[in-house]
Amino acid sequence: MGGEQALQVKTADIALRIIKMVEALPPGPIANVIGHQVLRSGTSIGANYRAAARAKSKADMVNKLKIVEEEADETIYWLDLLVKSELVPENRLKPLMNEVEQVVALTVASIKTIRANQRS
Repeated sequence: MGGEQALQVKTADIALRIIKMVEALPPGPIANVIGHQVLRSGTSIGANYRAAARAKSKADMVNKLKIVEEEADETIYWLDLLVKSELVPENRLKPLMNEVEQVVALTVASIKTIRANQRS
């Protein structure tokens, strides 16, 4: 499986894990608000990565990958807030947070590579 396809699979897996995690949140207004936010940003990562894979140009791809980076970073924020608010134990979310952090790192590296190739 190529890197692009592997990242599509990884981002879809992250989305599914976030969906299941949000479904398991305890009822309450705080969990509802944070759950909605992490659901929106966490499922957006894969959708935007798919859009980047179909970009019309390198500049378009960079713009779409920047959205992936922003959504993934926002997802880490909401997941961290779930831990800090004691709605979900850290040991339950740490593996998911690590996966999202890997997506951020891979996305940033891809953006740097594309930009470097545009200059040469």
